[in-house]
Amino acid sequence: MYVGIDVGSATTKGVILDESGSIRSYAVIDGESKPLESALQVLRQILKSAGAGRKDCKAVVGTGYGRYALDFTDKTYTELSCDCAGARHIDRSIRCIIDIGAQDSKVIKLDEDGGMIDFALNDKCAAGTGRFLDTMARAMKIPLEEFANMSLEARKPCLINNTCTVFAESEVVSLVASGVDRADISGGLSRAIANRIGVMAQNLQVGREILFAGGVAKNAGVKKALQEKLELEFYPSTLNPQILGAIGAAVMAKRLVRKEC
Repeated sequence: MYVGIDVGSATTKGVILDESGSIRSYAVIDGESKPLESALQVLRQILKSAGAGRKDCKAVVGTGYGRYALDFTDKTYTELSCDCAGARHIDRSIRCIIDIGAQDSKVIKLDEDGGMIDFALNDKCAAGTGRFLDTMARAMKIPLEEFANMSLEARKPCLINNTCTVFAESEVVSLVASGVDRADISGGLSRAIANRIGVMAQNLQVGREILFAGGVAKNAGVKKALQEKLELEFYPSTLNPQILGAIGAAVMAKRLVRKEC
């Protein structure tokens, strides 16, 4: 078995692949402040779910922001490398990955072999990330899950003038105080993220086979707005979008054993 651990800024993900490449087990847990502890917890969970022990793992690979804290992995790789490996493992027809996590957003353009041609990264500003949505949901005093559903009900999505999180939060507070429908505010915020990420994708001249990944990919409102911005439908993956990097890390673990990387 091959193990991939992705330690992100807000969650930690783990995946076990068997010899055939099938996912034997996976787990996603909150793990913002203690990367090593979270990674070990995820490892225990996926091993238990797979009915396996540490000795059954041929290799363990780490990725994500917290990968440098992992002292039990055989090797670590960047998120970009693991996203590419994960996408190729899912379907070789995928030509682009849009990965929106808690702390950053990435658009990766792939070649026919799943290799990275080019990428765009937004990691300097919270706008266009999961933290942006968290902040706006708090400003509206609603749960994040409710925010996602509300945006789908928007009749007249607001135009959010500020993409800076601090100014956008003030704008949202003012809109709420003015009695603007929260659904329309949510819809406007989803469009604001879609516009920002959509421009990144358009600048890379990406193709039509796009895999939407990361925690924000679970937000139906943002997904809808981004598909409308790009005028296409995303690749219809049935997997949890949060585990792409962990899948890729497990693929890299398999390659490591076979001395392919």
